[in-house]
Amino acid sequence: MDMNDFTEIFFTEAEELLAEMEKHLLEIDAASPNPEQVDAIFRAAHSLKGGAGTFGFNALQETTHLLENLFDQVRAGERSLNRTTVNLFLECKDIMQAQLEAYQSSQEPDEASYRYICEALRKIALEDKHAQTAVELQDKAATQQGAADGEPLLCVTLKKIPESERAMLQEELSHMGEIVATEKADDGMVVQLRTSASADDISAVLCFVLEESQILIEHVVQPASVEVTSPVTDKASVVADHSEPPSRPAAPVPARSNSQESGSIRVAVSKVDQIINQVGELIITQAMLSQLSKKLDPASYDMLSSCVAQMERNTRELQSSVMSIRMMPMDYVFSRFPRLVHDLGSRLNKEVELTLRGGSAELDKSLIERIIDPLTHLVRNSLDHGIEQKEERARKGKSVVGNLILSAEHHGGNIIIEVTDDGAGLNREKILAKARSQGMNISDTLSDEDVWMLIFAAGFSTAESVTDVSGRGVGMDVVRRNIMAMGGHVEVLSKPGEGTTIRIILPLTLAILDGMLVKVGQEIYVLPLGAVMESLRPGEDMLCRFVGEERLLQIRGEYLPLVMLRQRLSVPGETAPEDGIVVIVQSAGCRYALWVDQLIGQQQVVVKNLEQNYRKVPGVSAATILGDGSVALILDVVELSTMNGQKENHVRPTFGKQGVTA
Repeated sequence: MDMNDFTEIFFTEAEELLAEMEKHLLEIDAASPNPEQVDAIFRAAHSLKGGAGTFGFNALQETTHLLENLFDQVRAGERSLNRTTVNLFLECKDIMQAQLEAYQSSQEPDEASYRYICEALRKIALEDKHAQTAVELQDKAATQQGAADGEPLLCVTLKKIPESERAMLQEELSHMGEIVATEKADDGMVVQLRTSASADDISAVLCFVLEESQILIEHVVQPASVEVTSPVTDKASVVADHSEPPSRPAAPVPARSNSQESGSIRVAVSKVDQIINQVGELIITQAMLSQLSKKLDPASYDMLSSCVAQMERNTRELQSSVMSIRMMPMDYVFSRFPRLVHDLGSRLNKEVELTLRGGSAELDKSLIERIIDPLTHLVRNSLDHGIEQKEERARKGKSVVGNLILSAEHHGGNIIIEVTDDGAGLNREKILAKARSQGMNISDTLSDEDVWMLIFAAGFSTAESVTDVSGRGVGMDVVRRNIMAMGGHVEVLSKPGEGTTIRIILPLTLAILDGMLVKVGQEIYVLPLGAVMESLRPGEDMLCRFVGEERLLQIRGEYLPLVMLRQRLSVPGETAPEDGIVVIVQSAGCRYALWVDQLIGQQQVVVKNLEQNYRKVPGVSAATILGDGSVALILDVVELSTMNGQKENHVRPTFGKQGVTA
């Protein structure tokens, strides 16, 4: 393995350690810190320091060393915490993150920020008389010069080491202490190391390069009266004889648990995407075989039909397993918000408690990366506009500490993400007044749900002044547009004086879709199955004329707009009223009836991006390949309802086995 590979492993693990450190710093109670949280922060800093020292990242090593010493005192009960120091530790984490990114880009970290944070941490250490030991440990030269004689001797055995890597490993060990002796073995090396570093330190360093099974670290027991002056060439001679029974030797220090090592592997995203694409092609091929097998005589091709059916089951199981690899827990997104709420709450002089629910709910990786920005804006908006100032909350009889809830849960083939606050709620009159001032023709009889959706209009903001947080009216419209681009939609629920909930509904994945195949003329279209409520054959008494050629469908006392799919998509031919079927669809708050010629059935389809491969087609979200090799369009239920096929001259693409023509 190349050294660059080890470096990449370090960068990945360092990111995880910093994220873990920030999580515990945000959760810790400064007045009465949880010992487990203190230990976790200390271990993260300890591991990060060891890895940084291995690769020569001096600035990061020194910063983490100072932080580690302070938390070592905290866990020993020699130092107390307060909110100011915790905030400084959070700032230290940010600087360490910047240092890591600089090293990752093959650059040197910012010298000014490095000196600032080191000076700030040393100042904290000097404020307490119990921290003098930590101050002395900051001076590396003094540490190495004054403690050489009293440093313990460790025997480091490295197994299965190629000859070409031994010099590099010996050099790395020399950075951690004085090498007393080195012995070469058939498959490795034995190093006698006089050092103040613990066995844990050395193991943490070596684990970035070696496996735990290759490392054995033992303490060398020395009599107090014996001084080691000559190099040791025999491993057995290192252990001095005792007249009394020797103390139990220290057990080898494992670097990582076996379960952690074997429980997961790191795979490049490109490789996962490649596998998913190949599985998609396999699903298309399987659909072709299934369609062909239906045309064969079952009596003559019984065995073939059984094999095709078995292949269909295996393909579906394989697809489910591969798609699970692509899924990521929402904790990946939610972990970013405790720090955001902490910092923004301090800037706005608001106390806010963040509650996270459903972090284990999974979402497609391609969507989870895209949902971060919309969620960030919604959280900032709730903190700025939703939750009131402490004084105002006290006047209303509320707790001065506001509550913000981020939740996620699966619902069918969708995931529902909610941002809920217990603030003032939306002001109907204020929103209507702002809408009219911007030239919108708004009726007073508009429902509350429709009024709330006005906040997503372009340039719309009810903020009285523009701040560095919000107020420009350029955020919520982008949020809604980005969510709709992911195949989702937004709903707003609000009660004045009680709070607001913004609900995001997204499909779990955009790679594979469960769809309902419908036929109009000679064309086949796919409706997302999650949007299909029911289908029926309408009677004449259920059809009502509205204005001009527009029709309504009366069903169970409800009147629904009737959309003629043939007209909307300019499909040639005439509609036969007696043969038509109505499909009732609902998505993004819109509910209407869709007139089609025939229902073909349900089918799982592989989604292909139409806009990237062809161009944007009104009313169409994507395309797929059917079992016979032809291309079918996947309809956008929301956009389809807003199209006017009678007034607009849409270019209808024609798809076939040979390609696409306009």
